Amino acid sequence: MRTLNIKKMGLAVGATGAVLYIGCIILMVSVGREGTIFFFNSLLHGLDVEPIIRMSVPPLDVLFGIIQTFILGWLVGALIAAIYNVGISKKDRPE
Repeated sequence: MRTLNIKKMGLAVGATGAVLYIGCIILMVSVGREGTIFFFNSLLHGLDVEPIIRMSVPPLDVLFGIIQTFILGWLVGALIAAIYNVGISKKDRPE
């Protein structure tokens, strides 16, 4: 069994999070407030997101959000890879 590359796993999860964040931005811009509420209420069935949807987000907040999402995703991916690598037994590790 092979070990996971911690940096690559972190990059993959961080980049995925950033792409999803940008996807949310595109969704909100393209379908407006009502479409955004419908989408997230459908996705999070049983939760009403209408009171927490904020459509007027300053560009600096958007930039910080993308950066923070990437950093948190990188940390999560790196931690998963590190825990996975520690968890595999010595006999399963490549020489």
